[in-house]
Amino acid sequence: QAFVESFVQTYRVTELMVIIIGKLITGGISTDTLGGPIMIAKMAGDQAEAGIGYLISFIALISINLAIINLLPIPVLDGGHLLFFLLEAIKRRPVSIKVREVAQQVGLFLLLLLIIWVIFSDISKLFFSQ
Repeated sequence: QAFVESFVQTYRVTELMVIIIGKLITGGISTDTLGGPIMIAKMAGDQAEAGIGYLISFIALISINLAIINLLPIPVLDGGHLLFFLLEAIKRRPVSIKVREVAQQVGLFLLLLLIIWVIFSDISKLFFSQ
């Protein structure tokens, strides 16, 4: 029964994460709710204090979230590679190396901007909000 329930819960969390990412993109949820590594560490500590079961659930939530983000169609992520494979299947020829290189550079730049932004946001929340 626990084995089946693990799949049910994983599906529910995945569905919720996809909805949240969609609302973040459309503006339905404020980007102030995003957290980076500092916020994750703080929340993991809070969950550990609450008990091992809470910590394990939190780790599972983070893992599912990272899996979903990794599948976004951003060129440096796995989802970006899948996008290029799809384009190749549709065009029946590979995407040019130059296009892939530029897409990878743009994707990496955007990903680095996101990382810097969430770390800055974490620091701001940690030191400037009470």
